[in-house]
Amino acid sequence: MSSPSLPSKDKVTPWYKQFWPWFLIGLLFSSIIVSTSFAVMSIKSYDGMVVQEDYYEHGKAINMVLAKQEQARALNLTADLRIDPLTSDIVVDLSGDARPEMLYLDLIFPTEDNRDQSFILEHVRDGRYITQGPDNLRYRWYLQIQPALEDADWRLNGEATFPNENSVALLPGGRKESE
Repeated sequence: MSSPSLPSKDKVTPWYKQFWPWFLIGLLFSSIIVSTSFAVMSIKSYDGMVVQEDYYEHGKAINMVLAKQEQARALNLTADLRIDPLTSDIVVDLSGDARPEMLYLDLIFPTEDNRDQSFILEHVRDGRYITQGPDNLRYRWYLQIQPALEDADWRLNGEATFPNENSVALLPGGRKESE
């Protein structure tokens, strides 16, 4: 009979004292923590930019906006907007074939709809409209001017970065027409 083999001199350490199991467990837990933090951030920072309504209705609204811009182009409307950095007065000089008693100005922040602001400008003389604006207006904004809140005949668009001491041109469609 052969004698049983003698145990080797190398002792096998238990699994919990080795590096690799803890490394793999650490990878698993770090991926769980990172994915949980991304899920929490995505839920808390809802941007509201995705339209969840009927796409057909949204397309009809886009066509109405284009019709308003074409009407502004037909009336030869343009506007220059300036915000006084000291008094925060918003001054709009409207030129063209329309002179409503009031203008509605929308300042639209590109990424956060809760920062959007609306103003009513009063006609003071010869196509000049004035209202009190916000203090310390900063960053880039989209601008829209129209004669009524709803069912407006025309609309002028523009884009500006504030603070800005120069006037901002508001045009039909927001772009300069080719000369």
